[in-house]
Amino acid sequence: METLGLIGGMSWHSTATYYRIINEIVAAARGGHASARITLESLDFEEIRQCQIRGDWASAAALLTEAGQRCVRSGATTVAICTNLMHKVAPEVEAGIDVPLAHIADAVAAEAARNGWRTLGILGTRWVMEEDFYAGRLARHGIDSVIPDEADREMSDTIIFDELTKGIVQVASRSAYIDTIQRLADQGADAVVLACTEIGLLIQPHDVPVPLVDSVEVHARELGRLALGTVAATRW
Repeated sequence: METLGLIGGMSWHSTATYYRIINEIVAAARGGHASARITLESLDFEEIRQCQIRGDWASAAALLTEAGQRCVRSGATTVAICTNLMHKVAPEVEAGIDVPLAHIADAVAAEAARNGWRTLGILGTRWVMEEDFYAGRLARHGIDSVIPDEADREMSDTIIFDELTKGIVQVASRSAYIDTIQRLADQGADAVVLACTEIGLLIQPHDVPVPLVDSVEVHARELGRLALGTVAATRW
């Protein structure tokens, strides 16, 4: 099997989901006591969060790049960032390692293509929704996107950082997200991507009338296939 390098801890709640899904994929394929070969760099999210608040993306990029390099030195043949937002610094991380980086938006776009969805609603943190590093990556695969209005973007960002990344799940927050997802569907979204790796703690497919793409699930499943060697990682 291939060895995966995971840059996690942002937050640890979703990193645990990555670890579980990847190993479930490998165990189902190989049987017995099989599990994935993984080297995990679990960063201190408080340190990363302070970089985000300061807008110090250069320091954040350095922290993630160093983590990626440690993964490679530990034998990783593919590296993944286990968070949507920190793909803002994915180009710097990829440039700093000599193995492919499995980009989360590529996995999301592949899921959309498999289902014939041409327009995705993006729901996540402000940076993910408002900047081009995520929507632009989807566009490279021919996937259009729509984002919530200003009030809903503020709501989503607040819930993520005040609640979900701390493992807090509130019924009122679930209702707010459900309403936002419906509005994205009204804007023309064929499906909505949960473009924060913690939103899946709050929203499940049965909660809403529009299809959901859980970025953690599709990314982790792709990583499981990479671990098995059934697909090959590529450098963009």
